[in-house]
Amino acid sequence: MPDQRTHRGPHPEDARLFAAENRSLLTQAVGDLCWLLSRGYAPDSSLKLVGDRHGLVARQRVAVARCSCSDAQAKLRIQHKVDPEYLCDRPLYLDGYNVLTTIEAALAGGVIIGARDGAYRDMASMHGSYRKVAETLPALKILAAELAGLRVSECVWYLDRPVSNSGRLKTIMEDLARSNGWHWRIELVPNPDAVLAQSPGIVATADSVILDRCGDWFNLARSTITQHVQQAWIVDLSQELQRNGDYSRTIAFDHFSPL
Repeated sequence: MPDQRTHRGPHPEDARLFAAENRSLLTQAVGDLCWLLSRGYAPDSSLKLVGDRHGLVARQRVAVARCSCSDAQAKLRIQHKVDPEYLCDRPLYLDGYNVLTTIEAALAGGVIIGARDGAYRDMASMHGSYRKVAETLPALKILAAELAGLRVSECVWYLDRPVSNSGRLKTIMEDLARSNGWHWRIELVPNPDAVLAQSPGIVATADSVILDRCGDWFNLARSTITQHVQQAWIVDLSQELQRNGDYSRTIAFDHFSPL
């Protein structure tokens, strides 16, 4: 069925699923999943175990999974995260859809997850096709303002060639950049993950696969939302972990089934 969405907004059940009274439960689930991942348990079976234990529905499980990582992953990602000042007069290499859809979702009132590694992640999924929505052009303009403030020398955007409508989005972005004098270069590549994971420059993404393999990275989506989308719906599931100062949790396995 074709994607008919005109906004990148919230799911009809999100107000209930991510209500304030569920935050503590979801944060506990993130802590439990991080504990298991840190001890080498398989991600899929660990998520099922944690989700069943806390009675989470599918969409809550997606949020918990996107927030969680092992101790080693968290340490590596935090070590390689650069501050805004480091970007001045340097090029930035962007995971195009990853960054853009998060800003679109924030503008549309969708849930933005605050993850353990400090990244902001959205709950959207493209399923091999990108559809321009009402928030696309505003999101690109907000990103341009943030990038100009960071004074990067050039922005190189990587879009997935196999994703439908990537060519159309590339044209839109090139026209905007040309008319506004933005130093943007948009590339269609078969797999941005592979390109960015090996990039010698600074990468902008919240994709965990890339973050575990790349060198320096910048938290562009979070920076942009913080500066330009104050009304964004942020569901921070990392607060308890950050307050504790470390990511180790002791979990009562009394009611857990073996993995």
